[in-house]
Amino acid sequence: MEYIRYGALVATAISAFAISGCNPATDSKSASAADSSPVAATVNGKGISQRTVDMIVEEGAATGRPDTPESRKAIIDQLALQILLADEAVKKGLDKAPEYVEQMELLTQSALANAYVQDFIENNPVSDEAIKAEYERIKGTMTDSEYKARHILVETEAEAKDIIAKLNKDAGAFEKLAKERSKDQGSAANGGDLGWFDLGRMVPEFSDALAKLEKGKFTATPVQSQFGYHVILLEDIRPIEAPPLDDVSPQLTEQLQQQNLQKLLEELKAGAKIEVTGSAAAAAPEPAAVPAAQEASEQPAN
Repeated sequence: MEYIRYGALVATAISAFAISGCNPATDSKSASAADSSPVAATVNGKGISQRTVDMIVEEGAATGRPDTPESRKAIIDQLALQILLADEAVKKGLDKAPEYVEQMELLTQSALANAYVQDFIENNPVSDEAIKAEYERIKGTMTDSEYKARHILVETEAEAKDIIAKLNKDAGAFEKLAKERSKDQGSAANGGDLGWFDLGRMVPEFSDALAKLEKGKFTATPVQSQFGYHVILLEDIRPIEAPPLDDVSPQLTEQLQQQNLQKLLEELKAGAKIEVTGSAAAAAPEPAAVPAAQEASEQPAN
């Protein structure tokens, strides 16, 4: 299950605030005049609030942009230009256009939705007991060892058997064959390398076959899973220990927050009457299945 990342939602709210807060069409008085926020600049008498500038700076800092006098000046310049353009749009009556009205409605909904999400997170903190319980649950799914392996994933059993026949003649050709023939794009370019992983991350057929291999050996017969046929090479095994709770507590906290938020969203949808009255858009083609082995290959090696 994928969880909605609340951080992205909140960032959207900040962007929406920056746009709507500087739009002169909302009221004859500037947004800064409606609250106690000091004014960072004025444009034809309309204020750019310091709060708006600070929020945009904070959003930029989250993506690595430094907070400097130059960057703040650039933000004010951009907001000033936005006000000037908005004024010209109002003069032309564009603020009455249906497209504009709909856009402003969406921005308002986005800002309110994100404000609610932030309020929910702040008022529903994850308890230490919940974090510890999640830690123990994940710890219980771990095995005592982690494995370093390579694999070649192909469509048919015949292809896999042909690869095994070639490896029986030249075991050192595994990386070359993986680059040439594996359909797992996440690992093929690296010669089928999956890095270090716990067996619990793989589909059962893959894990069972790997657990039976000796170090340095590859599977003598193709291993079938829902993704195709695998030829697997075990390179190494090492003991694994769960990291201390304190080290992973921030990640577990975020994960549980996302789970709680997802539960809230599902409850809201379940309690609502949602009817699609227009023509539904053509369904996008489903992405190709990604092997669990590929998922492991995308994790950083230890």
